[in-house]
Amino acid sequence: MFEIKEQFYLDGKPYQVISGAVHYFRTVPEYWRDRLEKLVNMGCNTVETYVPWNFHEPNKGEFLWEGMHDLCRFIEIARELGLYMIVRPSPYICAEWEFGGLPAWLLRDRSMRLRCSYKPYLEAVRAYYSQLMPKLVPHQIDRGGNIILVQIENEYGYYGNDTAYLEFLRDTMRELGISVPFVTSDGPWSEPGFKAGMVDGALPTGNFGSSAECHFKSMREYMGGDRPLMCMEFWNGWFDAWGEGHHTTAPEKAAAELDELLARGSVNFYMLEGGTNFGFMSGRNSGSRTADVTSYDYDAPLTEDGQITEKYRLFKEVVSKYRTFEEIPLTTEIRRKAYGEIPCCGKTDLFSAIGRLAGPVNSAFPLSMEELGQSYGYIFYRLKIRDNEVVDSIRLENAADRVICCHDHQYVYTAFAENLQEEFRPREKRAGGFIELLCENIGRENFGTGLEGQRKGILGGVKINDHRHFGYEIYSLPLDEKQIERLDFSGGYSAGVPGFYRFEFEARELGDTFLDTVGFGKGCAFINGFNLGRFWEIGPQKRLYIPAPLLKKGKNTLILFETEGKAGDHIVLEGAPGLG
Repeated sequence: MFEIKEQFYLDGKPYQVISGAVHYFRTVPEYWRDRLEKLVNMGCNTVETYVPWNFHEPNKGEFLWEGMHDLCRFIEIARELGLYMIVRPSPYICAEWEFGGLPAWLLRDRSMRLRCSYKPYLEAVRAYYSQLMPKLVPHQIDRGGNIILVQIENEYGYYGNDTAYLEFLRDTMRELGISVPFVTSDGPWSEPGFKAGMVDGALPTGNFGSSAECHFKSMREYMGGDRPLMCMEFWNGWFDAWGEGHHTTAPEKAAAELDELLARGSVNFYMLEGGTNFGFMSGRNSGSRTADVTSYDYDAPLTEDGQITEKYRLFKEVVSKYRTFEEIPLTTEIRRKAYGEIPCCGKTDLFSAIGRLAGPVNSAFPLSMEELGQSYGYIFYRLKIRDNEVVDSIRLENAADRVICCHDHQYVYTAFAENLQEEFRPREKRAGGFIELLCENIGRENFGTGLEGQRKGILGGVKINDHRHFGYEIYSLPLDEKQIERLDFSGGYSAGVPGFYRFEFEARELGDTFLDTVGFGKGCAFINGFNLGRFWEIGPQKRLYIPAPLLKKGKNTLILFETEGKAGDHIVLEGAPGLG
């Protein structure tokens, strides 16, 4: 039994929560046990994870619970290792995760209102919870399991003040069998914001990375009464965005902050191990010009690939002051391996490949990704220009997020960020043919109040020569495993435009490796059909992490989709990451 009184109690005895965040959805399942064993050996007694809605219900009514999605197996491994669990089950998680964990199909409703008491949204949440909560119920501590706390929403005080919505989440989880104590978590910087995230029946906790004494004092004033203090997110590092530097926090400073915190309350390290934003799941923070990088290394105590750092060693020393613990053997053999330089063995441009990848949807006006039932990746628009009309100017109206424009397969310009809606005048004035627009979803916002504005593609229109153009062929390019399998590299190829590149290599021994896309501009990479995530030459991330379980003994196939028309003749598989 786990209780919240003036402090936490486990089976009637005082309990200090010393937890670390490990996101099962950012780590391949074969490495879950390794990461959790290392959490035990650092002295933690608890593990915390978010549960991203969009990861488990990618399409409305389609639920995934196997493989990387096997949340219950992750919980079971934690229990086998003697770890208690904090589960933070959405519907919104932030987490620098695409759309804060919300499924993009919610935006097919043009009237959608999120994170509030909008009936269609609440109905969607209830349908999701009716699948998720029964999986969590048997793992609660009062049912013989290891879940001790469940969170309601996440940092809601930053977003709104719809208490009825928070009560709906609380009551729905109770109706579906959640019986352990509830918590909320918010930034403690202002009383109105902190209190807006509070709801009766849940212990408020705080999220911060320093100054525990000051923040706990504020929290005590906001909360009232004599209740335990907990930092639900002790930010011991930070995340990176494309085009910015790699963020680090000095290990000695982070350890000192941890010591100050543990002297006053309970903690959850955010993160213990960050992991990887595989696929197209990197989020984008409000106001950021670019999205977050594929690596979620976070400068955490364990690296993206689970290596022990100096920060880990110092944290372990601090934790040992507050609880005694015994180390356990590490049972998973993990090593880094460099496979070296691999030449390109096949290439085809997007225009030659697109007919095999997708069939067109014909529409008088542009349709968004969401209207076509697509959530991630790219979307391609083709416009027929009249034979006697010279293209003198092009302007996009309300497009998101980044657009490569070509005219009859020849590059014209790139629209992005500050010039996304600006008029562009081609240097070469040509008549007729087709204007081709490749739109990329670089990542939906995961934080802020602009969530309802995260539809992707061309949302308004395209003005050619200062008048709107009608008549579109539209191709959905989620670049899922099925589309990648349909690629044919025997088609045509032209340099200087978006294209696909294939690389093959033999692996006699399997090890974690890191893909260096030297010579390539921007795009995404696939190993044996699995989407590793995005790359971009502007950094700070220069290499993509490939866990050994994604490789196979014998022939392996790497495919790059590159959008800038910038391609090298080889890639390199290195034995170390490239951040900074």
